[in-house]
Amino acid sequence: MNVYNIGDVTSLLHAIHFAAIQHKDQKRKGKYPVPYINHPLEVVNILVTAGVTDLHTMIAAILHDTVEDTNTTLDALRAEFGIEVSNIVAEVTDDKNLLKAERKQLQIVHAPELSDGAKLIKIADKISNIEDIVNNPPKSWSLQRKLDYLDWAQKVVAGCRGINHTLEAKFDATVQYASTSLTAKVKK
Repeated sequence: MNVYNIGDVTSLLHAIHFAAIQHKDQKRKGKYPVPYINHPLEVVNILVTAGVTDLHTMIAAILHDTVEDTNTTLDALRAEFGIEVSNIVAEVTDDKNLLKAERKQLQIVHAPELSDGAKLIKIADKISNIEDIVNNPPKSWSLQRKLDYLDWAQKVVAGCRGINHTLEAKFDATVQYASTSLTAKVKK
């Protein structure tokens, strides 16, 4: 059992509150719109369930989409949560000025260079996204787009392996489940 001090709990709750405010008007892209904050909460839950206890990584997991998907800046995160958290968030943030295909390719290329915390978040983020693709996919996503996402996510995670065997096993099981579920839908 992990025991956290009240300061750690307070810091994590502060990050959750901050992210909830930043994402307040956003919904996930799924068929059933759910509040966006559910995604970073799920990512941190996946990490904790896999035995991750590093506070900076957990806070960065909660904040991992704030710079990419809201008006939050890295400077604001640095001022609010410190340099270590903002650096991890920077590592997992795509440059929205680039074309989508280039951003996706850069995730594959840069994955092996990421810090341990950023690798953990990347894997947990892909698990969460794949679970959404199976359980609450965007209406407009074809089967091929879903399968392409699985393929791409596996390439990104390949560069993050060797950091947490429990998390990697969960990723592999999630991909297997998704592949089986998606191909079963085609056979029906």
